Amino acid sequence: MESNNYKLSVVICTYNRAGFIIDGLVALVKQTLNRALFEVLVINNNCTDNTETLCKNFASDIPDFNYRYIVETRQGISYARNRGVEEAKGEIIVFLDDDAVANSDYLEKMLTFFEQTPIAAGCGGRIYPRFETGRPRWMSHFLVALTSSIDLGNKTKVFTLRQFPVGANMAVRKKMFDKHGLFNPDLGRKGNSMDGAEEKDLFYRMMSAKEKIYYVADAIVYHYVPDKRFVFDFFKRQSIGIGKSEQIRSKNISNFEYIKSIIRESLKWGASCVLFLFYLFTLRPVKAWRLLVFRWYVSKGLLFPAVV
Repeated sequence: MESNNYKLSVVICTYNRAGFIIDGLVALVKQTLNRALFEVLVINNNCTDNTETLCKNFASDIPDFNYRYIVETRQGISYARNRGVEEAKGEIIVFLDDDAVANSDYLEKMLTFFEQTPIAAGCGGRIYPRFETGRPRWMSHFLVALTSSIDLGNKTKVFTLRQFPVGANMAVRKKMFDKHGLFNPDLGRKGNSMDGAEEKDLFYRMMSAKEKIYYVADAIVYHYVPDKRFVFDFFKRQSIGIGKSEQIRSKNISNFEYIKSIIRESLKWGASCVLFLFYLFTLRPVKAWRLLVFRWYVSKGLLFPAVV
């Protein structure tokens, strides 16, 4: 089923997630959207597990599926996503994580939204976490974003400047990359690193140029959250990575932007202290303490990335 006129290109960048990626691909095979309207690209970013074997077998098992398997040797999710953008033939590029499973009508909802909203430069949908054994007691509503989940309600609406789509479920018109640039390779995870902010950087650039980025409530995916994410060392490295990545992102813009990030972080400290007292007085000390620990490590990453 060859075509150069796809409406959508689905890009899945993967690094050593052989245990999950096939579930996501099978969900795309089962989409309600006509297969002739979309293609799927898997970008292998130097996997050392059996991802390659599984993905190549998948292609041979479903020969009538518009599917391509590509290797990107430059390490980092930004390099992998940029490769997906370069290879994509669709008008709209949909990004899914390699451990995310889309609803059966996900691509249909995405395409309908873009066709009905020509002003939209990009969007992000709802992401429900699928916990391996359950949500930990210390994870408050304010830390659930660490699982890459997002739920802004049941109505489609424009993201504000302080909100943006999450990488496990986002889409951008391809022409926007020509207009505003690709993902910044200085940002995002590289192998087992915990850096991030690559999608934040992209959408902030677009929003600053007055592009409209939407939250699409009915474009739903489920994101797997393993228990290892809740080990304290992982939590610590993830929190530091958030701060470090924000320093890189803001300094790439200007020193003034970095100062603004520091000011915002100080305001978040105030909010965190208020929440700490709230959880403490409502007899939830574990949630209270973890909020402050999170803020501490984010601040260390933002201010002193070279020593953490």
